[in-house]
Amino acid sequence: MERLEKYRNIIYELLTSHAAYSYSEAESDVECQVVFDRENDHYQILDVGWEGLNRIYNCSIHIDIKDGKIWIQRNMTEADLAQELLEMGVVKEDIILGLHPPYKRPYTGYGVA
Repeated sequence: MERLEKYRNIIYELLTSHAAYSYSEAESDVECQVVFDRENDHYQILDVGWEGLNRIYNCSIHIDIKDGKIWIQRNMTEADLAQELLEMGVVKEDIILGLHPPYKRPYTGYGVA
């Protein structure tokens, strides 16, 4: 349970640091939302709002904790989230690149699930 709480706190720190991105266009009304579901261990960064006449709804980062491992489900940023997690103290075997198909995961150097 201690490791699970540590991983939750690491994800919180990681996502809040990435949520600093904001839209700067004059007609932009886009809000960056950080979503933390600690009960079910789902964590996301969402961009929600309007840019002129265009509706914006985008999940840029989605991370889950499943069976004590951190699953990177989506990363639409330029950041290497897995490397950042390593630098924050998560062991390689506990990082699953869920955005890759299962047959590729053994070749990533991270956990396979």
